[in-house]
Amino acid sequence: MKEFAYRRVTEVRDALAAGHGGARYLGGGTNLVDLMKSGVETAAELVDVRFLPLGGIRETPDGGLAVGATTTNSDVAAHPQVRRRYPALSQAVLAGASGQLRNMATVGGNLMQRTRCAYFADPSQACNKRVPGSGCAAIRGAHHNHAILGWSPCCVAVHASDMAVALVAFDAVVRYETLDGGAEIPLERFYPPVDDTPERETALPEGALITEVVLPSAAVSPRSRYRKVRERASYAFATASVAAHLEVDRGSVRGVRIALGGVASRPWRARVAESFLLNGPATADRFRAAAEAELAAAAPLPGNGYKVPLVRHLIAAVLTGLAEPY
Repeated sequence: MKEFAYRRVTEVRDALAAGHGGARYLGGGTNLVDLMKSGVETAAELVDVRFLPLGGIRETPDGGLAVGATTTNSDVAAHPQVRRRYPALSQAVLAGASGQLRNMATVGGNLMQRTRCAYFADPSQACNKRVPGSGCAAIRGAHHNHAILGWSPCCVAVHASDMAVALVAFDAVVRYETLDGGAEIPLERFYPPVDDTPERETALPEGALITEVVLPSAAVSPRSRYRKVRERASYAFATASVAAHLEVDRGSVRGVRIALGGVASRPWRARVAESFLLNGPATADRFRAAAEAELAAAAPLPGNGYKVPLVRHLIAAVLTGLAEPY
């Protein structure tokens, strides 16, 4: 590991002043430190933000929830209001890692985590995310867990976060601070399309610091669910996942939210499926047809075509389960 400086900050303005010139913000360190050990990430200085006054979960004036960036994943999953108002978020966090990691990992760090593509994690392999212009070894390599939606010839890696999938389904907004002041961005636009710049993984300005994630009251979804398919029963990244909310009135869909994980370089909001379902019958056949409509844009690689029927069945199963009590 290369030498680096370490600084602990207790004020946001001090973090922002330090967060430039090769410095990196350090939360729980569950992703960044591992990548530094392998030589994938480097930092002239680590700015420890865990002691900033950015922890906790509070209710917003409109009845939503604001989750501080340094709040641990464990605290998010266990919070009574998260479990009651946004249960799919709690389920996603619990599906995301071991208990030890959830106790360390922070909300801000979770959103900033990098892909778990094996070629990205191996400095000896070609990877446009790591070294722009070097190529993408995964396209002709082992890619059975890679993207089927929204990928480009430059990168077929998928986003690793379970939490972010649920947050996208709930129209979450990311608030951040820069030296020029504060701003916010919907999480759905926080992750740009991969295009020909896969190294650009977020829309944050350089040196920006995430301060909180806001869940709007309009997205309160007591009837929501997160379901994840993975290669082993515990602590594995998603082969595919679905976060969904369904509101049914007299047999018709009056509200629906669907986001997918494990299928693209970012959490994938299934807008096509949502539009297909809205005001239509809440039936299993209709759910399957909506999934087909969403996946019409899928372009699987030779080794991951299985994801298309897997995601189709997963969407239909989650929505059918949510519709059953009505």
